[in-house]
Amino acid sequence: QLQLVESGGGLVQPGGSLRLSCAASGFTLDYHAVRWFRQAPGKEREGISCIGNSGGFTNYADSVKGRFTISRDNANNTAYLQMNSLKPEATAVYYCAATPRCGGTLVDIWGQGTQVIVSS
Repeated sequence: QLQLVESGGGLVQPGGSLRLSCAASGFTLDYHAVRWFRQAPGKEREGISCIGNSGGFTNYADSVKGRFTISRDNANNTAYLQMNSLKPEATAVYYCAATPRCGGTLVDIWGQGTQVIVSS
C-alpha cells in the first residue's frame, strides 16, 4: 500500500515550535516533490510549502515565510516541516502530499493529516 503518514502535531503555546514529519511507505519518496498544506476550521485548504525531489528547490506561502522550513531526508523516506514562532492562526490540520513537481498542481498521494493547536 502506498502511504504518507504525518506526525508531530499537538498543542503548543504561541511563539513555540513544532516539527512535523511526513513518512512514506510502499514507495520511494525521492521520486517525488513533497508539498505541505493546512486546513483551519471553517476555511479552505491552503498550500504552505513545497520541496523538490532532491531538496534543491523550496518555496513558501507568504503566511509562513521566514518562520517555517521544509526539508527532507530521502535516506529515511521522510520529509519535514519545522514550524517556529507559531501564531494562533496556525491552528489547523496539516497534510503532506507527494507530487510530481513543485511547479504543478497534481498530487500522487495524500497523507491523513496531523492536528496542530496553537493556544495559551
